[in-house]
Order: sequence, then structure tokens, then C-alpha cells
Amino acid sequence: MRIHSLSLSLTILLLPKISLAAGGLVHFNWTQLFPFVNYETIPVATAALAAFVLIVFSLIARAALPSSAEDIRPAGSFSVRGFSESLVDFIMYLNDMVVGEKHRKFIPLFGAIFVYVFFNNILGLFPGMTPATDNYNTTLAIGIFSFVMYNYFGLKEHGIAYLKHFLGPVVWLAWLMLPIELISHLVRPLSLGLRLMGNMQGDHTVLGIFLDLTPYLVPVVFYGIGTFVCFMQAFVFTLLSMVYVSMAIAHDH
Repeated sequence: MRIHSLSLSLTILLLPKISLAAGGLVHFNWTQLFPFVNYETIPVATAALAAFVLIVFSLIARAALPSSAEDIRPAGSFSVRGFSESLVDFIMYLNDMVVGEKHRKFIPLFGAIFVYVFFNNILGLFPGMTPATDNYNTTLAIGIFSFVMYNYFGLKEHGIAYLKHFLGPVVWLAWLMLPIELISHLVRPLSLGLRLMGNMQGDHTVLGIFLDLTPYLVPVVFYGIGTFVCFMQAFVFTLLSMVYVSMAIAHDH
């Protein structure tokens, strides 16, 4: 999972910046305390911070693994190991349900996507922080990463025959299905990115409004709702990525 987290982080950081200002409204962000970070580079700094924290967490979780192969008992209390095991079980269940038990090799990829998106979402719930996922540069980068990966696995599974997926079920419809399939595939990273960005911007805006109106007690409800939204958006993004990989490697076309 650590390798996939690095690949995902590099994809986000290396893609060109489009525009990082949103409506001209400037809020203080703790990442601005770091050198060379200004309002325009806040999402980049937040994404890098999330990647760093998750890499450190994965190293701690790896160190917490039992030293003996015989000691496979689940963690008896809440801990880094227990949380990691629960996360792996959750991703494994989704993977088995969508992609199939024969393809558990994809669990590190999907785990990296879920944890990275979820942690970036959660950062927006901390005062003085904004989630990198409420900026379309970040979300489109993650969408492009998912797009590249499922096409790569499709080509790896089928070879050049993977291109037949774009031609439809019968040859005489290829002229019609080819442009439809190309548009459908090219829109996927855009739809993944814009869906995630829109929901996170909406959640962050609602929480900010209620914090300004009533800074005590009432926002607690919206923090709860915000946590649920953060989880659901990471879940939906990961689930759609699983569906795309499953369709790319399927042999029943």
C-alpha cells in the first residue's frame, strides 16, 4: 500500500496547476506557516502533508505486525494494528464483492486510494485546515491516477485484445461504439474528480456557515455529518475504481 500511496502522491504533485483560488475568498490555513506555502499552493501542501502522514502511519502499522508467523491472532484492543486490520478487512470485502477473490492483488491499490482520499477529506474538519480534495487539481489528479491504473491492468490482462472492449459486442456496430466508448472512458476521471470536489466543497461550506452562525454545540451535529460525508466520498471513489478495474480485466466481453 505504501508504494501505491507514493505513486498517487506523485501523480497529484506533478500534474500542472490550473487554478487554486476559489471565489477569491481567502481563509487562514495552518500549512501557510511552512516556508514557500501561500494561498495558491495550500492544496499542494495539504496533499503532501497527507501523503507524509500516511506513509509514516503505514511504516508504524508494518512495524506493529506480529514478528512470528504463528501469531495471527487479531489485535485485542484499539491500536494501529487493529485499525489497519479492520481497514484491510473492509477493502478485502469490497474487492471480493466487486472484482473477485481471485484478484486480491489489487487490495493495496484500492486501500491506498481509499485511505488517501479519506484522510484528505478528514483534514477539512480540523479548524484552520482545508481538504486538498475540495480543489479540482487534486481530485482530477486522483481521477487520472485511477483512469491510468485500470487501463494499465486491462492491457496487462488482455494485451492488445483489450482494445476490443471499445468496439462493442458486434463488429458492424464498431463505428458507433468506438466514439461512445472513448468519450465514456475519457469522462470517467473528470466525473470522479468533480463529484469528489463538489461534495467536499459543499460539506466544507455548510460546516463553515454554521460555525460562523453558532460556534457552540450546533456545529457538533455537522461535524458528525461531515465525518460521514468524508467516509462516503472515499467509499464511492474507491468502489467506482474497483468497478472500472473489474470491467477492464473481465473476460466476458
